Amino acid sequence: MRLFDDALFQMFAERALTTITGGGAEWGECALTAQRIFERDADSWYEEWAATAAMVEGWAEESAAAGHPVSAREAFLRASTYHRISYYPLFGAPVDPRLAEAAARERACFARFAEAGDPPLVPVRVPYEGTFLDGYLCPATGPAADRGPRPTVVAVNGYDSNVHEMYWAHALPAVRRGYHCLLVDGPGQGLALVGQGLTMRPDWENVLRPVIDHAVTLPGVDPGRIAVIGWSLGGFLAPRGVSGDPRVAALVADPGQWDQLENIREILPLPRELKDRLPDVDPAELDPHLRPLVRSAAMRWRLIQRGLWVHGLKSLGEYVVELDRYRLSDVVAGITCPTLITASGGDPTAAGAEKLYEVLDCPKTLVRFTAAEGAQGHCESWNRSRYNQRVFDWLDQVLN
Repeated sequence: MRLFDDALFQMFAERALTTITGGGAEWGECALTAQRIFERDADSWYEEWAATAAMVEGWAEESAAAGHPVSAREAFLRASTYHRISYYPLFGAPVDPRLAEAAARERACFARFAEAGDPPLVPVRVPYEGTFLDGYLCPATGPAADRGPRPTVVAVNGYDSNVHEMYWAHALPAVRRGYHCLLVDGPGQGLALVGQGLTMRPDWENVLRPVIDHAVTLPGVDPGRIAVIGWSLGGFLAPRGVSGDPRVAALVADPGQWDQLENIREILPLPRELKDRLPDVDPAELDPHLRPLVRSAAMRWRLIQRGLWVHGLKSLGEYVVELDRYRLSDVVAGITCPTLITASGGDPTAAGAEKLYEVLDCPKTLVRFTAAEGAQGHCESWNRSRYNQRVFDWLDQVLN
């Protein structure tokens, strides 16, 4: 399924390809788009994915106008994905107007998809520190949905995902199993970042708490059976968020993580004297040593375009020092609910999974995903069916 020689463009393309099993994309549409793109040309990338998104969105409008809601709904979902994929190379501050426009089109297409559902997805707006966090409640489907209040999964995004991608990753498997699923963009994520300028924060307990406050007021949500699942950076944010909150009945960290600075301290290209002093350094001392990290386009995107933008920072030195605030060691004793930690082979993000598992003092399970089951790599993206099987089977046992 390789569409590009360029590692960065291939990584972006895979964000669409992995949604195919959930109806988020089609191989033919992705492959034809890729053929029109010039390697390593961000403008070409944006223009061609935007063109495909507009084409599929047009198909959706045709079906909607002709009274074919299922066809329209399916096409709106794919169009939403392609609008999202179009703006990845444009990450960074100040926000590129094309990114803002594509994100708005993504949201509009997903809203058309959501309202045509059976049952429809319900837009939610969570009160949050004088503003709000937007998302969706995805209602359970099937016979179990008719049996009173349902267990509910609250999904926590990662660094560069949003509620629309989380629909494929978490809501689809949840609602098919009789769970409701609440999707919310937190600070530093999705339109909370693009539209409101809310940047990332380490104390996710102050983000998740108002989300849970809102969740327990929603129709059909069983307040005694709320599970929190985080993927990618959410594997850090979700454990941090549930600490000290007795309302959470189960936690999944995919993958499990530990203190963010400790995860990378030894691999940073810094003199030993600077490593030993972290985080008590002037960020300007670090910058000259960190420049080699961004020689490749992929690392420049991860650290400069994405990292600095998401955190609202100006330099790599500031970024490294900021990571010391992202600690689980300070709050891990407050995680008391049954917890499942995932660790996938070949995923550097999972390096802290065993550490988190070891220090947890609660009912806990460690699940490894391997190449032998086609589920290796970051967040088991190429075999979410296997991930869903193991995680939701565990949730069924814990919550029911």
